[in-house]
Amino acid sequence: MTAELPRGVTPRRPPPMEPMGRARYVVMMTLILLGLGLLAGRIVDLHVIDRNFLQVQGDARTLRTDPIPAHRGMITDRHGEPLAISTPVVTLWANPQDLPADDIQRLRLAQALGQDLDALNERIDRYSEREFMYLRRRMTPAQAEEVLKLRVPGVHAREEYKRYYPAGEVTAQLLGVTNVDDQGQEGLELAYQSYLSGEPGKRRVLKDRRGRLVRDLEVLQEAEPGGNLTLSIDQRLQYMAYRELKAAVDENDADGGVLVMMDARSGEVLAMANQPSYNPNNRAGLDPQGLRNRAMVDVFEPGSVMKPLAMSALLETGRFPRDTVVDTSPGWMRIDRYTIRDVSNNGELTLAGILRKSSNIGMAKLTLQLDDPVVPDRYRALGFGQAPGTGFPGEATGNMPAPAVWSSSQWAALSYGYGLSVTALQLASAYTSIANHGERLPPSLLRLNRAAQGEPVIEPEVADRVLAMMDEVVAPGTGARRALVPGYSVAGKTGTVRKSGSGGYEQNAYRSLFVGITPVSDPRIITVVMIDHPRGDAYYGGAIAAPVFSRVAGSALRILDVPPDRPEQEGDSP
Repeated sequence: MTAELPRGVTPRRPPPMEPMGRARYVVMMTLILLGLGLLAGRIVDLHVIDRNFLQVQGDARTLRTDPIPAHRGMITDRHGEPLAISTPVVTLWANPQDLPADDIQRLRLAQALGQDLDALNERIDRYSEREFMYLRRRMTPAQAEEVLKLRVPGVHAREEYKRYYPAGEVTAQLLGVTNVDDQGQEGLELAYQSYLSGEPGKRRVLKDRRGRLVRDLEVLQEAEPGGNLTLSIDQRLQYMAYRELKAAVDENDADGGVLVMMDARSGEVLAMANQPSYNPNNRAGLDPQGLRNRAMVDVFEPGSVMKPLAMSALLETGRFPRDTVVDTSPGWMRIDRYTIRDVSNNGELTLAGILRKSSNIGMAKLTLQLDDPVVPDRYRALGFGQAPGTGFPGEATGNMPAPAVWSSSQWAALSYGYGLSVTALQLASAYTSIANHGERLPPSLLRLNRAAQGEPVIEPEVADRVLAMMDEVVAPGTGARRALVPGYSVAGKTGTVRKSGSGGYEQNAYRSLFVGITPVSDPRIITVVMIDHPRGDAYYGGAIAAPVFSRVAGSALRILDVPPDRPEQEGDSP
């Protein structure tokens, strides 16, 4: 039914739409319809065509792949005694955005962590825009459990490993250390990082939106533990060597010291001690001076301990028969513009007497009779100026002057151990040629299943003759008498070297050295002792380093069950 209008009233018509308004209307309706069409298409795509997308996205927010830490391999001595082991620890971390703001809970958390509340709050504020922060790393499982019992929201645990060194400072520089992530940073830990570290595994876990573990689903890849490393070191000898070296450094108020003991038959390093040292299990207040493995990375002029090696080269020339006598009077001589001296005027000396009296003049006069560089050539053949090849990070090569035009003073200086630099390990390795009938054995820090193949360097009869001459050096009444080991024969050589600095040789600063081989009848061990800058009244190698050798070598021979080869006589005691 249509309502009728009163008479005379004309119905009003709506005004016609302007062209611009009609166009705007069409555009708006088109955009709305297009948006609805795209939304509908996306819904169809997600629920029909690509229906797994939402499931995958959901899983990505709940399923995680967590690493499984690999157990780092153990380092042991030659008898299987542990020197470095990894123990399980727990690291606590948190999502700062989930941590409660309640002061009471924060205080309880800080106390359980052993931290200051203000410091903890400051760290939480600093990481407030992130989803991860460490609370405390490498806690014992028991300590971590006490924290987790608080059930503080946002606090989570992660399993890790921490390196522990049972021998502490005794083997610190040789083994090195790992960082907080159990990665090798120094020493053998660094050298064999890839072998020791192993391969981490993977596992799939289900976590809630706050990162809390809901379920452990499956292991995707098992962790492969690292390999175990067996060193040549004998822990019994290492402890004993370290104890005696430390006592000598303390007694003489020295800057430091080094001791290297090597197996004369295989080239294996049985002990390597350094002073100063540090405790790798507690590095708080660490003195950087204790980090260096001085036996392998520090070089020094060796002095008179080179004389037996130089003598071997001189004897091989055939120019000096057994009855050779050298006049060393008046105890000094000029070479070029330099004056060299002996401790005293020794007059006429035999070849053995030159070593026994440690005559610089005797060695210089023999060397200057030759036209060929036999001494520097011998030093190179013995490994000086070359890396020992142990694989230890930073092992020094030392310095051996290049074969250029030699002055007479340079030539002479090399014969009594000046003008070159060496490490203690290089010295020990070089002396294997004297102990091993002329064959030099390369040094090894790892236990060998069989002795390394020696390199012929010295004629066998010459090596045996030099060994006999060194036997005469260590005898009652000589400067090296303090190196005597009751019941055993000892061949050795002392050395006393002035220390050099940036401005040349220092006044009243010396290094005291001794190199010894024992027993002479069937050499078993070679030991190098160096005491750096002893400050007592005595500083000669025979007074400072030789007694350390005597104590260490005597104990080592008994530990190794080496039978005595020389009946004890009156005056044999050091």
